[in-house]
Amino acid sequence: MTSQAEHPTPGTGENIRRALTAGRPLGNRGLRVGPCSFGAAPIANLGRQITETDAHAAVDTAWDAGIRYFDVAPHYGLGLGEQRLGAALDGRPRGDYVLSTKVGRLLVDNPEGVKEDPEGFAVRSPLTRRMDYSRDGVLRSIEQSLVRLGVDYIDVVFVHDPDDYYRDALEGAFPALEELRSQGIIRSYGAGMNQSRMLADFVRETDLDVVMCAGRYSLLDQGALDDLIPAATERGVSIVAAAVFNSGILARNRPSTQATYNYGPAPAHVLSRVNAIADVCERHAVALPAAAVHYPIRHPAVSTVCVGARSAEQVSRNVALFETRIPEALWEELASEGLVRTETP
Repeated sequence: MTSQAEHPTPGTGENIRRALTAGRPLGNRGLRVGPCSFGAAPIANLGRQITETDAHAAVDTAWDAGIRYFDVAPHYGLGLGEQRLGAALDGRPRGDYVLSTKVGRLLVDNPEGVKEDPEGFAVRSPLTRRMDYSRDGVLRSIEQSLVRLGVDYIDVVFVHDPDDYYRDALEGAFPALEELRSQGIIRSYGAGMNQSRMLADFVRETDLDVVMCAGRYSLLDQGALDDLIPAATERGVSIVAAAVFNSGILARNRPSTQATYNYGPAPAHVLSRVNAIADVCERHAVALPAAAVHYPIRHPAVSTVCVGARSAEQVSRNVALFETRIPEALWEELASEGLVRTETP
């Protein structure tokens, strides 16, 4: 999700600014977002440390490009992502941007003291995560997030990765978020997961109006067409497409033999399929990562594509991907070759 294209084709600059600010509805509470949104995990030291200056510059560059939707979570750097994003957005008119965070991983004092984070973020912290989808856990988590972000309300809150906590989320987290929405502390709520089946269940069984689907509606994986997208379309629920590079394999013009897919080594048949997609992209003079970010947004149920960045340069490269013009013939050839499902737009 945080990887970048090798050689994106630049556009006019002004075109992307107009597209980013025009936007599509996000949920049914009056929020609007552009096609490209900012994922804050990389500025929380995902994988390696970055400086406060670089984190701030990434957000500034996104803002200058017209991006107005920023997504974060307490999980990201044990609160560091929320702190850095809040600091970078401080002073900007609160009504001019959309902010989402997540619940489910409550940050609590670590009984072992200050420790290195074991979950992929290069931070040392006195805090640790506790999975908590209860009403009290959600209320505490939101209270903490408001402080770290330095805001008095949050636009969207996602129930984060409740794969093993379905009943807890349904009976605890979602009613708590409905309560917070009625109080005006949040404007919308939903769920964010690396699967589509349970998201579809939540769409049908709760009053959420937006979901974040990571990796299951992409140029390589259209599994969400079987469950989430029909349910979301029927209920008028918006989808945020995340992890559209499928953990890296679509982030370069050609995947390396060491490419990752679903956060593990890519199997041979997946590498073969990606190379076949890349062949079609080459015939139409389109970089594979550009096709990867454009593909999800073609569906009317998808409001925005969330991509991460850890620097101003990476943000600029991401924006260039969205500026790339994709000929309709590319999508037609991918469908005719059986490389994407024919029922996609």
